[in-house]
Amino acid sequence: MAASCDNRHVSSTRQGSSGANASGGSAAGQRRADVVQLAGELFAQKGFRATTVREIADAAGILSGSLYHHFDSKESIGDEILSSFINDVLADYRAAVASAGSPSDVLEQIVRSTSRTLSRHRAALAMLQNDWSYFSTQPRFGYLRKALNEIERTWVTQLERGQASGVFRADLDPKLTYRLLRDVLWIPSQWRVAGRYTTDQVAEGLLQLLFHGITS
Repeated sequence: MAASCDNRHVSSTRQGSSGANASGGSAAGQRRADVVQLAGELFAQKGFRATTVREIADAAGILSGSLYHHFDSKESIGDEILSSFINDVLADYRAAVASAGSPSDVLEQIVRSTSRTLSRHRAALAMLQNDWSYFSTQPRFGYLRKALNEIERTWVTQLERGQASGVFRADLDPKLTYRLLRDVLWIPSQWRVAGRYTTDQVAEGLLQLLFHGITS
């Protein structure tokens, strides 16, 4: 629905030449992307529910009414931010599974690729952390719970594969292990220590803990 609103806006400002059309479409697309980025920053700082459409429009330097040329509601903006995040994360997980590597190899690929993906989606992570009680009850955002279930199944399956092959300890609780590791993987993306640790360093640290522990 958000895309159709944007297309109507482009059509209403269409010029006579094809060059003007392309330029207008590009400008509208950039404006839309700017709105998404600014809204994401506000959602991360203030919370999704506490942020108003007027505040988003003010941050973008446009009138509130103009915002509706691009999105039909605040929920549509949140939907774009969260669905983009979830699609990228699921792509990482599915690619890792499709590689058909050993359980250790699949989990290592998930940690490394997902760490980079999470670093690009800090606003979405903050939104889920701060407003999960809202998103989890809205049918529009039902895909979030489905995605998290797929993510959990992926981890649990690989951990169980590793147990069955003798690579991982038999006394591990796969679901508990997944939940602990998920938080260790996702939380560093919210750390405000820019410049101290790179994304790859954080991923490497997690992999060292996962496969080697801290004992000598």
